[in-house]
Amino acid sequence: MSEIDPASQTKPSKAAKTDSPSGDGAPGTAKRTRPILYSFRRCPYAMRARMALLAADIDVELREVVLRDKPPSMIEASPKATVPVLILPDGSVIDESLEIMVWALAENDPLEWLTPESGTLDDMLALIALNDGPFKHHLDRFKYHTRYENADPIEHRQDAEKILNRLDGRLAVGKYLFGSRPALADFAIAPFIRQFANADAAAFDAMPFAHLQRWLNDFLASSFFERAMTKYDQWHEGDDPIIFKAA
Repeated sequence: MSEIDPASQTKPSKAAKTDSPSGDGAPGTAKRTRPILYSFRRCPYAMRARMALLAADIDVELREVVLRDKPPSMIEASPKATVPVLILPDGSVIDESLEIMVWALAENDPLEWLTPESGTLDDMLALIALNDGPFKHHLDRFKYHTRYENADPIEHRQDAEKILNRLDGRLAVGKYLFGSRPALADFAIAPFIRQFANADAAAFDAMPFAHLQRWLNDFLASSFFERAMTKYDQWHEGDDPIIFKAA
C-alpha cells in the first residue's frame, strides 16, 4: 500500500452526502443535493479535481465528457468549455481545477492537504503556479510541438527538466514536496509530471531524478490515483446519474 493511501488516516467527514437520486430542481423533482462534475478522465486538470473530491469525502454526479463532443449543458454553465466544471447544488459554478481542489478541501480536509507539514498553503500555491505556468508551457511545447509554430521540442524539454530538477531537490529533503506526508501540492502537480514521464518513459526513467521518480511511482500506486482513473462511458443528456463516490 502506498503511503499516499488514505485508508488508515480517515477522519470524520463534514461533507453532506446522500444516496438518494439527485434531481434538477424542476417542479415535481427532488432538489439536487450533490454537485455535478463535468470531467475527462485523462485530463490532468480534471484528474486532480477528482482526487481532491475523493480526499474531501464529497460525492459528485459525474458527467464524463468527450472533448470533441462537449455537451451543451457544460458550455452553458462554463462558456470557456474546458474541464473540469463543478456545479454546486445552489447553481454556483467553479471551472478552474485548483479552485475546485481548494473548495473541496475547505469543506472537509481530513488528511490536512491544505496544512502541509512544512511550509504554508501560500508556499504550496506558489509551487503549483510554477507547475501550471512555466512547466505546463514547456510540457505542451515538448509533447505537442506540432501544434505550436516554431516550437523546438528539445529546447522545451530541457527547460522542463530544469524545473523537474528543482522538484527532485525538494524531494531529496522530504519524502513529499512539503514534508513527510503528502499535501495539496503533491496531488496538484503529480498528474503533470505523469504526463511528462509518459511522453518518453524510457528517457524519463534514465534521468538522474531518483527522488522525483520514487515520488511519482508512489503517486501512481496510491488509491487516490487508482480511484480517480476509473473509466466511465461518455455522458449524454438524459442518462441516469453516475455517482463518483468518495467512499
